[in-house]
Amino acid sequence: MKLSIKPHHLKRYRDIALLFMKYSGPDFTKGFELAGTFEGQEACVTPPQDTTLPNELADDLERMGPTFVKLGQLLSSRADLLPPPYLQALARLQDKVKPFPYAEVEQIVACELGARISKAFSCFDPEQMAAASLGQVHRAALRDGRPVVVKVQRPEIRKQIAEDFEVLEEIANFFDEHTEMGRRYQFVKILAEFKTTLLHELDYQREAANLTILAENLKDFPHIHVPLPVPDYCTRNVLTMDYVRGTKITALGPLTRLDINGDALAEELFQAYLKQVLVDGFFHADPHPGNLFLTDDGRLALLDLGMVGRVSPSMQEQLLKLLVAVSEGNGETAAEIVARISEKTADFEEADFRKRTIQFVSEQQDKTLAQQDIGWALLELGKTAADTGLYAPSELTILGKTLLQLDQVGKTLSPNFNPNASVRRNLANIVRQRMLKNSSPARLFGSLLEMKDFVGGLPGRVNKLLDAAANAELELNVRTPDAHHLLTGFEKIANRITMGVILAALIIGAALLMQVNTPFRVFGYPGLAMICFLAAVCGGTWLVLSILLKDYHDRQKRRE
Repeated sequence: MKLSIKPHHLKRYRDIALLFMKYSGPDFTKGFELAGTFEGQEACVTPPQDTTLPNELADDLERMGPTFVKLGQLLSSRADLLPPPYLQALARLQDKVKPFPYAEVEQIVACELGARISKAFSCFDPEQMAAASLGQVHRAALRDGRPVVVKVQRPEIRKQIAEDFEVLEEIANFFDEHTEMGRRYQFVKILAEFKTTLLHELDYQREAANLTILAENLKDFPHIHVPLPVPDYCTRNVLTMDYVRGTKITALGPLTRLDINGDALAEELFQAYLKQVLVDGFFHADPHPGNLFLTDDGRLALLDLGMVGRVSPSMQEQLLKLLVAVSEGNGETAAEIVARISEKTADFEEADFRKRTIQFVSEQQDKTLAQQDIGWALLELGKTAADTGLYAPSELTILGKTLLQLDQVGKTLSPNFNPNASVRRNLANIVRQRMLKNSSPARLFGSLLEMKDFVGGLPGRVNKLLDAAANAELELNVRTPDAHHLLTGFEKIANRITMGVILAALIIGAALLMQVNTPFRVFGYPGLAMICFLAAVCGGTWLVLSILLKDYHDRQKRRE
């Protein structure tokens, strides 16, 4: 695979290479050592010593543009990949990005809504409330006085992101083809998922629809608030929604925390997210503290629904079983579920994966409840899968990241709140909700239609089966995985049983021949009897030794 030599691409290659060399350490670059040789030379990577402050990484990503700011935002929530100083430095990228001029805001809003700001709104604050990587937010009011906020997308951002992804895709392809870590983690697939997520975030009409869906799904949670969009004022590049009066979670002071019931809010927030993921299959995938507000009436408002996750019913079932297995310390079941839902690569090391997973889950069980972290555990399971040749589904990583972020939010609301205990308390309720959802009238009606189709088509299928049997055309084909190894094992068992029967017959025959007095003697005993006895001794010794050696080799293979 060849890298592009376009001027923009060359500049980006240089920027990314400098960033990589500046911040990567020996543990990070080890996985990127080139496989085999490259142009006849052995690969040699000697990363420089990291003498920079973590804050410089955030500054460098911000200078490189919105694509890399968004990448920094995603990394700021991955405590399994980066140390705490870098997480804290990247956290400022969540909502403290440099704004763009108000003149450009006026031009974009007028073009998108088809009217000047003064016509569409009774007032519009030229000073932005917040500036993020993809857009910035302004306070405003509709003509009827309804207070709203208007999110305006950064100009020319789509073109810039498209060019950046061309470069990133070429680099990801290079690493996947030439490095061990690339083959393990499949950077092309990870980048494709990141690209899809980012493109969805650029469509503000999609975000408006997400707000409406989530508000409906969480209507039974009295302390959770989702602001609704204003449909006539929403386009791909402009999003208008209800204004939320409140304080960002990260800005809560000690006195404010005394006036709220932090435990109850954190508990309801965890219940809401477990329902989103494991019941609804549609969830807010970026619940970092910057996206949650404490409203003036004591509720939690969920903001910024550009990034959402979707989970199929079958995947929900597997993730629920995985959560139960991890919380109960059942490593064998956890390993089996992760292997079942993951994509196996050619170099999948199943024995190593099961061993490491069982050991890790057991270690989690040995910790106290306060020390356990299910979100971290799920991320570690995904990392273990990648290290051993499994490509875990993105739903597993997203769920782990979401629970990890909720842990941070819960402890912000209440320092003594235990998120893992909350997960355990709510699993039974989640199972009940899933059963109720599966027994809804719509699903029952669907099942009845399937039964109708089955019963209606049954007579024809039975007639075909009977006709085939009558004409001697009925064939039964059974495909058994590893049938050759299974048959070989049966043959070995049958051979050992046959050998045992023959040896038993020789011993019995020797005993009977002892009573026959013949001139042919061996060691003073009848010769034929002694020959049968010695043959039985040799055969029995050989059988026992072969069994012991086979068992020894099998034990050695399992240990490896």
